[in-house]
Amino acid sequence: MKYGRRSSRILEQPPTADQLERELRRETYRKQYGRVLRSTVYALITVAAAAVLVATLMLPVLRIYGTSMTPTMTDGDIVVSVKAGSFDRGDIIAFWLNNKILVKRVIAQPGEWVDIGEDGSVTVNGEPLEEPYLTEKALGECDLELPYQVPEGRIFVMGDHRSTSVDSRSSAVGCVAEEQIVGELVFRVWPFSGFGPLK
Repeated sequence: MKYGRRSSRILEQPPTADQLERELRRETYRKQYGRVLRSTVYALITVAAAAVLVATLMLPVLRIYGTSMTPTMTDGDIVVSVKAGSFDRGDIIAFWLNNKILVKRVIAQPGEWVDIGEDGSVTVNGEPLEEPYLTEKALGECDLELPYQVPEGRIFVMGDHRSTSVDSRSSAVGCVAEEQIVGELVFRVWPFSGFGPLK
């Protein structure tokens, strides 16, 4: 006598309307959360890339090292520079020299004559240079034959701390070529006590 094998199956209750609604809400939230998360990450990446691009190409941010620009800027200051096509006398510029960035002030343009007295007084084309940003004058490290004519395509620069700054007065630095220039320093962002435009 053969006995048929019975398969016992437990019939599951179909989900209720409330359960279906909850599951639908959960799934919808999960998808929305994923979309929001992805779009937020993409937005952050885009903003970060744009900030890096702007900072690198248009507004380089620099940290000041050393004392050659005191009292205008001191060691540890953080400043913003702007790419510019031309520079006026008195502008503060940053430029590359031997894989370092130096910061100095524009004193004379191409073709102009610079003379510096023993007391550190500067004349450009025979006119005394007004320098309200200085607290002391000094001839400093100067191996130029004075008066000196700035070569074409170059800018004559000096630091504000004349006794210690090594700048265009020394053949170790010389005059600055346009392709060396990073930009003009226009704004100090740190420390907060000195926050504001640079003069």
